[in-house]
This record gives sequence, C-alpha cells and structure tokens, in this order.
Amino acid sequence: MSADSVFVDTNVLVYAHDTEAGKRHRRAADIISELWNARTGILSVQVLQEFYVNATRKIPVPLPTATAREVVRNYTLWRTEWILPEDVLRASEIEEQNKISFWDALIVTAAVKGGATRILSEDLNPGQIIAGIPIDNPFT
Repeated sequence: MSADSVFVDTNVLVYAHDTEAGKRHRRAADIISELWNARTGILSVQVLQEFYVNATRKIPVPLPTATAREVVRNYTLWRTEWILPEDVLRASEIEEQNKISFWDALIVTAAVKGGATRILSEDLNPGQIIAGIPIDNPFT
C-alpha cells in the first residue's frame, strides 16, 4: 500500500463531476486526476452511493443516471472499502470521541481500513486528526 494513500470524501468526488461548481470543480478535477495517475485514491461504498444520489439529484445540472452509473463503474478501479458490522461499532466510537456525525465517522472508519494517510473532505475540520488520520480541506 502506498505511503501516501488518500481517502476522498463524497463532496470532492461530486465537485469533480459538477461542471457548475466553478473553482471547486477545477480543483477537485485536478485532485482526482492526480490520484488516478498515482493510483493512490481510496473510496468507500458509502462515498459511491452518496456520489450517485448527489450527482443525479442534488447538483444544479444533474448527471443523467446512465452517466453517473458509468462514473461509479469507473471508480470501482480504485481501492474501495466496504463497511462491515464491526465497522459500524467502530464508527459509533469515533463519532462519540470526536463529536462528528455518524456518517462522517463511517468515512473515517473506511479511511482507517484502507490505510489512508489523509482524508480529503470539505465536511470535516481541516487540520484535525481523527483516528490518526489528518483531515485536509482541498478548497481552503
């Protein structure tokens, strides 16, 4: 596993495919391209699910469902972490210890499982270290 594996949260993935997101789109697209080339990106099934819903329903110009499915299909080439029952329990501990949402704690849990050295997220506090992993907001 690469020493610089990066877990990508949903918002970064959505911005990379939301052409109406301006500077965030360009920044996220550059990040995703770099991670593709280096083969160091990590996702979770949760991120792929959230991406599909947000990209087809919640962005200003939603992707057609077939396009969103193809994007998800392409990301199956990345390291993708599954959440198991014991991970739900670990996420509940991370949630409680760090005062973050349960869904964000699941992201952290998947990042830990994947061996990520950092998490790219707009939702968590940049500079914070959760479960030993630094949080980086690429849009600040």
